[in-house]
Amino acid sequence: MYFAGVDIGSTMTKVVIMDEKVIAKVIGPTGAEHRRLANEVMGDALRQTGMPFDEIAYVVATGYGRINVPFADKQITEITCHAKGVNSLFPTVRTAIDIGGQDAKGIKIANGKVVGFVMNDKCAAGTGRFLEVMAEVLGLQLDQMGELSLKSKKKVQISSTCTVFAEQEVVSRIAEGTLLEDILGGINEAIASRVCRMAQRLKIERDVVVTGGVAKN
Repeated sequence: MYFAGVDIGSTMTKVVIMDEKVIAKVIGPTGAEHRRLANEVMGDALRQTGMPFDEIAYVVATGYGRINVPFADKQITEITCHAKGVNSLFPTVRTAIDIGGQDAKGIKIANGKVVGFVMNDKCAAGTGRFLEVMAEVLGLQLDQMGELSLKSKKKVQISSTCTVFAEQEVVSRIAEGTLLEDILGGINEAIASRVCRMAQRLKIERDVVVTGGVAKN
């Protein structure tokens, strides 16, 4: 029996088809037309398997655009999905930090259930969008930023409270001749600082897992 999950996030859309294990997955950017996008990514995933849609027994949709997945049997919030997914992969985890494209969340988990959560969704600081803006200013690809930042020997301080202010600071640092890796070290530290302040409201318990695209940084 085959099942599918569709996650239409603020920045990226993901689909997975699985039985006991994942047999197909597709990841791509989220556009404005969620219904068309949902059909496209599911079609791409089905082509990987060679099976017709009729063989999918159940489809769950999650993410910002979950209500726009026309073929979903059920919609579940991404917070609930995180709790169940994390518990399945890492049963000892009690706190999940999810850093997505437009927001960051702290989720406290017990036996696969959400027992508390906090969210930063009022500002792009501390999210993937923050990194995208910084990448544009620095002329880098997102996937270059993490590895390059590890070469930093002297991280500079970058604002963690506002993306606009941080962008201005980065432009100033470039003009001063600051090394790229030191600017990137400061950018990642700014995100960590922002997320840490958010997570402290949750009273973190070990073990901790970090999810979302920014987890790679």
